[in-house]
Amino acid sequence: MKKLVISTGAGISAESGISTFRDADGLWENYPVMEVCSADGFARNPALVHKFYSDRRRQLLTAQPNAAHRALVDLEKNFDTYIITQNVDDLHERAGSNRILHLHGELMKARALDNPDLLFTLDEEHIETTPDTVIDGHHVRPHIVFFQESVPNIERAIEWAQMADIFVVIGTSLAVYPAASLLHYVRRGTPVYYIDPRPAAVPSGVTVIPEPATRGVETLKKYLLG
Repeated sequence: MKKLVISTGAGISAESGISTFRDADGLWENYPVMEVCSADGFARNPALVHKFYSDRRRQLLTAQPNAAHRALVDLEKNFDTYIITQNVDDLHERAGSNRILHLHGELMKARALDNPDLLFTLDEEHIETTPDTVIDGHHVRPHIVFFQESVPNIERAIEWAQMADIFVVIGTSLAVYPAASLLHYVRRGTPVYYIDPRPAAVPSGVTVIPEPATRGVETLKKYLLG
């Protein structure tokens, strides 16, 4: 079975009502991005950052996986499928995808401040965190890779890209690094597809599908399954 490796960005979740900040002049939900998404911002005002991500978790609970998420699950019937996502939501998991790598963290998890490898899964009853939140004896922070921090899973993501028999990019401007660099690790001659309604410039040989994710994945299925 061929290995299908898919890199997803904010565009695949936008159709589920999850807001993005790439087009918002440096704002995300009316907050300056660097105040709520950077290591410096967290150091300056951890209460604001905790509140911001607690609000994002509440928003996530109202969202549902869309047709694009579900279609990727369908592809697992025909391909050994791997999903690398820049998204911090859990919509791929809730749709039923089995192999997912989160590059930028996970919204529904908190991380111990004194041990970056110690993660706690949050639920609907315990969705809010503050600087005073203690779980199993540990103060916590959102399990989010902030700007100014390294991306711990990038090496594994590169390994997945290198082993792809087919590589697909969905819903990303290809402007956020290091995620955008994955395209360059795909083996020469590997079919590459790029789905985005406003696609960025890509290397020659990439098949561009200029559609929103929900329609674009259906077009992709026609390419892959005939």
